[in-house]
Amino acid sequence: MSKKIKIKYWPNKPSINLNNAIVNLFIETEKKLMLKTNNKSHQYLYLDILNTITRNELLKSILHQFKELILDIIEINLNNTIIIKLHKKIRTIFIDRVSNDFLLKLKCNYAIKNNKKFNDSNNNLTDYLLIYLIFGSSYIENNVFLFETLYTPYNHVKILLENFIIQTGNIIIKQLIYNLNNSPNINKFLKQQNICNKLYTSNRSIILFLNNLKWQDLTQSYIYDIKSFYSERQKVWIISSKGMTTQYIYLSKEKKLQSFNQMKIVFIFWLETKDLLIPKAEKFIVQIAKYCLYCSISLFSNLILILIRIIVFYLNK
Repeated sequence: MSKKIKIKYWPNKPSINLNNAIVNLFIETEKKLMLKTNNKSHQYLYLDILNTITRNELLKSILHQFKELILDIIEINLNNTIIIKLHKKIRTIFIDRVSNDFLLKLKCNYAIKNNKKFNDSNNNLTDYLLIYLIFGSSYIENNVFLFETLYTPYNHVKILLENFIIQTGNIIIKQLIYNLNNSPNINKFLKQQNICNKLYTSNRSIILFLNNLKWQDLTQSYIYDIKSFYSERQKVWIISSKGMTTQYIYLSKEKKLQSFNQMKIVFIFWLETKDLLIPKAEKFIVQIAKYCLYCSISLFSNLILILIRIIVFYLNK
């Protein structure tokens, strides 16, 4: 007789249970960051350019700074509405703080200029994570995720935290690379600080790496993000036993449609039309193919019969 798997749910309101859940969550995540953080997905990360030690230190620093951020927000007693309104500013300030801490540990006087366009890649997952950690699951809107808000799985919040850490680290290194401006400067900086991944120790390898990332960002923005929006899925990064990888979670995206430009809306319309017409077109084509095949077989059979009769006729003569 198989045992039923007991699902662990996230607390739905501020309480001792929520505090304990947060402590356990951070301890579990910190243990994961001590293991493998190599990129095991089929996609590039700006984090890939760092060696393993530096990448781990950066991700652990993000987790540590995030603990302090949660405590600061609780201390100033912000409500959930204000957090949602200020989540972009909170995220920008947080990224600046972690970036400065990262460079300070490297004993580097270099300053990273914040590029706000890099801070929007995580959609609304950051403010959902903040609300889960500060107020509990009952403050999340209904129909945002697949499950009822009062029955939010513990692992769901764990995924959001891991995704936040990886995405934040990726943005920090992306900003650093774009601030350094060109491959010789990037190569020089990484080698001087002794933080470079051995795969990217030459200018040529860095150029190829950055070109692959630019192409990936372009296709992600104009193809995969729109397809994910259409199917109401959100790609998230997680830390598995093998390393960093991706998976998809359900996320309602009704509000995001207003921010799409005309080109993206046209692509969504094309996806809608494709889903409506292609099944019918496929059915029609299959029926036509069957009819053509039947006619071809009948014609071929009749031709063989005629040929046999002609042969028999001439043999009888």
